[in-house]
Amino acid sequence: MIRSEAEKIIEFSRREGVNTIFLQIQESVPANDYRRFIRLAHEADIAVHALGGEPEWAYTEQYSEGMKLLSWLEKYNMESKPEERFQGVQLDVEPYVLGRWEREQEEVVTEWSENMESWVKQARHQGLEVSAAIPFWLDSIPAPDGSGSFGYWMQELTDAVAVMSYRDDGEKMYELSLEELEQADKLGKSVWIGIELTDTPEGDYLTFYGKSEEVMHNEAHRAAVLGTEHPSFAGLAVHHYEEWYRKITTM
Repeated sequence: MIRSEAEKIIEFSRREGVNTIFLQIQESVPANDYRRFIRLAHEADIAVHALGGEPEWAYTEQYSEGMKLLSWLEKYNMESKPEERFQGVQLDVEPYVLGRWEREQEEVVTEWSENMESWVKQARHQGLEVSAAIPFWLDSIPAPDGSGSFGYWMQELTDAVAVMSYRDDGEKMYELSLEELEQADKLGKSVWIGIELTDTPEGDYLTFYGKSEEVMHNEAHRAAVLGTEHPSFAGLAVHHYEEWYRKITTM
């Protein structure tokens, strides 16, 4: 898509007020395609952050997968002009969708946290902004060091979090992100409130899929107005571009 629809994606993003694009990385994509896309985004004052992660990355034996992404980023950015470089990286690691989470949650959290610490250290060494996609309920999980919640621990570690506060009601989206927003206010960090547009078997109340553009805009606006009460609020993280474009152009 970034090869064949770069101009369309950037124009849509500019028109809709996007200031950051999370771009999923595939090493099979030629570097020059990334360079051209990021250059176009830069011209539109839009930052591009690399997005990577799989549920299994939380495990110790998958530590190298996160490091591969960061090594690729370091090489890419070193070989690219300033206006062609990724400005950040978002780690989207969701081990709670796997069976081991139910059996060995404490062990998984320990391995996940150790991997995150190493990845964040490497990303900071490269001068990248580091964020993590997290579920809103991560605050109910104890931190690996016993200091409090794992959600708070994750916010302390990173620069920002995107909270997967998926609901079809703007006030509920805000409420599900409130703890992270309040924590980030104190920590001097940033929070994106997540909004889901894709079809999901987990329930219609989680997404704006199949709902009108007007409903989506009204609820997104409600969440954003509430979010702006917090200095940590960075905006809405929309999942994802294709569904957003389809909704606005076909409904």
